[in-house]
Amino acid sequence: MQNNELVEKNSDVALNASLPDKPEHFKVSDDHQCENCHQPLSGPFCAQCGQQAESTLKYFWVVILHLLDDIFSFDSRAARTILPLLARPGFLTNEYIAGKRVHYVPPLRLYLFVSIVFFITLKFFVLNDNNNILNVNDNQTSITMAKDHLALLEENKRKAIEAIPINSDKLIVITNDIAKFSTFLSDINKDESLNKNKLLIDMTKKLVDLELRQFNDGHPLEGKKKERYELLTSNIIKIKNGEKLDKTVSPVVISNNADGTLTFDFLSEDSNKKLNTFTESLTKKAEKAFHSDTTPLVQEIIGKLPQLMFILLPLFAILLKIMFIFSKRLYMEHLTVALHSHSFIFFTILLVELLDVFSDYSETAIPGLTGSIEFASKALLLWIPIYLFIMQRRVYKQGYLFTFIKYTVIGSAYMVLITLTGVIAFIWGLTDI
Repeated sequence: MQNNELVEKNSDVALNASLPDKPEHFKVSDDHQCENCHQPLSGPFCAQCGQQAESTLKYFWVVILHLLDDIFSFDSRAARTILPLLARPGFLTNEYIAGKRVHYVPPLRLYLFVSIVFFITLKFFVLNDNNNILNVNDNQTSITMAKDHLALLEENKRKAIEAIPINSDKLIVITNDIAKFSTFLSDINKDESLNKNKLLIDMTKKLVDLELRQFNDGHPLEGKKKERYELLTSNIIKIKNGEKLDKTVSPVVISNNADGTLTFDFLSEDSNKKLNTFTESLTKKAEKAFHSDTTPLVQEIIGKLPQLMFILLPLFAILLKIMFIFSKRLYMEHLTVALHSHSFIFFTILLVELLDVFSDYSETAIPGLTGSIEFASKALLLWIPIYLFIMQRRVYKQGYLFTFIKYTVIGSAYMVLITLTGVIAFIWGLTDI
């Protein structure tokens, strides 16, 4: 009996000796227990309750190191993800569905990263354009622009007079422009505290903006810009003569009745009253925004888009599920298509915006490169619908005809969703300014 016990003891010793040693902090001991259920630990997780043995309470520098590790881990896979995302339609989606996921950034993480960068830069680009091109709402800005242009016109007049022979027609045009901008400057400098001057100043600033665009572009205004110019000119004359303005001056009208109210038959009378109170409030805010600095409204609208687009993603996936209901694919597969396609769209538009900025810079620094940059920008925009068509065909593996029909239907439905999203963002933005 003792011999048998000795054999078993020796065999246990031999077995333990043959096994690799456990890390010191995972060895079973009385002082290394699960903090949740107090059972002895023999690994990185508790065998009793499943809680992780490693504490989440760490030194700050340890947390920073883990964070850096996550960032570099993302970057190492990003290099293998970005190029296929841009140039290989459907490749990432098919790889992810096939289970080949370790080498690429996961779809949701990729979308979050790209969308955050996209919307941050979008706000910068839009506000920059708004400030440099469209924003003449600040009186001092308009005054400065008018003064600078007047100085340029005076210099051109001096050169025209000194020229031999004198170009009389050119001199007349310059003299008329000087008189026109002198009047603009006088109108903008009027006392804005008086109600009769407020609208005059606002319209004059818009007219200055159109005049300067026409001058910088080197050709007359056309289409809607010309109609707007003529309307502003006509209304400025009416304001100065004390006449009634055209109703088309108001930029926002929310109604479906001749009396300017908004009502729906399926709503009660009380609900329609509340709706009209809300729309009147929105109209006043919109008119105030359009007649003053539009930057806060633009900021609010862009700030709402990330949340709305994140809601739009599952709706788009439902649309794909309906259109490809006989493909027997899971909803998560359609959601993966939605995540990858939106990541591609955002990233491509971001590249186009960067190219446009570089194109503006190259016009003065490297003029010969401007044409190539503009061509690349247009090519990227054209690549978006082509890419999405190819992606749809490669993922769902249907013929060209069926793919084209479904692609057209999906595209039309998606444009309706995008339009609705834009309207919601606009209304939501108005309520918050």
